[in-house]
Amino acid sequence: MKKAIQFAIGYQLTEGETTADIVRDYRGHIAEVYFSWPGTASARAQSSRRRGYTDRKARQIMEEELRAIRARGIKLDLLFNANCYGDKAVSQNLENQVRSIIEHLGEKTGGADIVTTTSPFVTRTVKKFFQSIEMRASVNMRLGTIFAFNYSRELFDSYYIQRDIQRNISHVKKLKSWAGRNGKTLCLLANSGCLRYCPAQTFHDNLVAHDGEIAKTNNVSDWNPHLCWSLYHDRKNWPAILQGSWVRPEDLHHYEGLVKVIKLATRMHTHPRLVVHAYANRQYDGNLLDLFEPGFGPAFAPYLIHNARFPANWFKKTSVCHESDCDTCGYCRSILEKILVKGDRRSDNF
Repeated sequence: MKKAIQFAIGYQLTEGETTADIVRDYRGHIAEVYFSWPGTASARAQSSRRRGYTDRKARQIMEEELRAIRARGIKLDLLFNANCYGDKAVSQNLENQVRSIIEHLGEKTGGADIVTTTSPFVTRTVKKFFQSIEMRASVNMRLGTIFAFNYSRELFDSYYIQRDIQRNISHVKKLKSWAGRNGKTLCLLANSGCLRYCPAQTFHDNLVAHDGEIAKTNNVSDWNPHLCWSLYHDRKNWPAILQGSWVRPEDLHHYEGLVKVIKLATRMHTHPRLVVHAYANRQYDGNLLDLFEPGFGPAFAPYLIHNARFPANWFKKTSVCHESDCDTCGYCRSILEKILVKGDRRSDNF
């Protein structure tokens, strides 16, 4: 019997509605909450600085909220998913940091159930000192082949599938078959707005990993380091948004029995409840761009992508696409013209 898909949502440090509030209201749909520890490198900007909190204040708030979340039976997933740890990458310093954070979480929140990482060294450290913690390969590792899974099978218990290939449902089934034979589980990220096979991903991930250092540097102001935003300034590139890796709420059922958990990118989303509600209900009647992280509403304005106008066979068609034909196919361009509407359709009326 197939198990119903549940979600992993990102912790946000906020003055308003808390992640614990969202967990309370969608308890039956949420299995995990993922978070990075204040002051550590991550795949996102540091939340404490973004919200103006000191690291100490941020830690106190997080501890209280994470303790409340775990008390509801939700697993805690600690992220060490920075793309680069610089000169500390294989250091005693990083080992000590990982150990101290996990031990502290054990004392203050009941402990981390999962550690998601991009670092084989972090994996080695957690496995050496905390054998009961599930080790998960970050989506930023871009592991999407049997080769990659085989090579890393001693490192990880579960895998986030490389997002670029996750629409290829027949390939996902092959990965699931391997996972079943090897006692592993698969997860995927549903609402990434990033370009599929983005050539700037490594550059951007490194940029974010060194976010704290970069913020203190006198940087150039006449260049946008985010390729996607520059690309979407030109309307002829808009079909690329449909060629992405995201999966609509209406199409999640295709992954039942294949993946254990579906991650919703909500750590920096301006309206995480909107995202959780849409995916929990498997339906969304609004601007599809508003579900993504990053979202590109401003780049497409005054146009929006009306999610309810997608053709019924959208997933069936795109899940068997040959990527080598994308440059000449024209399907996504033709669909975009049908679902692109001009107006101010708000997406938060639910």
